[in-house]
Amino acid sequence: MNDLEIYNRLGELSEIPANSLIWEDDSERARKINEHRLWLKSIRHERPNPAVSYRIGVYIRYFNQTKYDDYLSYHKKQFEDTIALCPKWTLVDFYIDKGSTPPKMKSSEEWCRLIRDCFENKIDLIITQKLSNITKDPKEITIVSRLLAAQEHPIGIYIVSEDIFTLASYYQNDLRDTYFFPENETRGISNSEKYAYLESGDKTDD
Repeated sequence: MNDLEIYNRLGELSEIPANSLIWEDDSERARKINEHRLWLKSIRHERPNPAVSYRIGVYIRYFNQTKYDDYLSYHKKQFEDTIALCPKWTLVDFYIDKGSTPPKMKSSEEWCRLIRDCFENKIDLIITQKLSNITKDPKEITIVSRLLAAQEHPIGIYIVSEDIFTLASYYQNDLRDTYFFPENETRGISNSEKYAYLESGDKTDD
């Protein structure tokens, strides 16, 4: 099975239309994200390479809106079957928070466990279905993406619905932009300090 077929399989996990709005409470932000999607369609995409070894953490925000009681098991099986198509990819664990909408990251216990595992060098790649599963504040995912990319062995996030891979070459300048970090400075910050920053939550508030 080739790369395109693998990502088509991942795309089947998506539950939102390609042009739907992600943050419904902020139409301007959603508009910019949709513009970004259109831009992505105009360039050659970079995605996690199936020929590269990855230890994968799958993040799911579970809220059953289907008629199937065992939908979570079915959803996990879809991920398992797709990841199994890539012999060099290893599924480490599922990280599952419940609820229809995400709170601040610090209140999502399984997301926090996933980030801890990343900093402890257990995970190379996070896969999640859609951006709005992770947080209601896009500044948080901006900070996390940059912290993960700054590790000695950079860690990426692949967001299926938006078809975004945070380690793609066209995001490298953005990843080095420290605008969202406190005091515009990231050098010399230990992993424990970085994680404490993420857990504090209030530093990303307006």
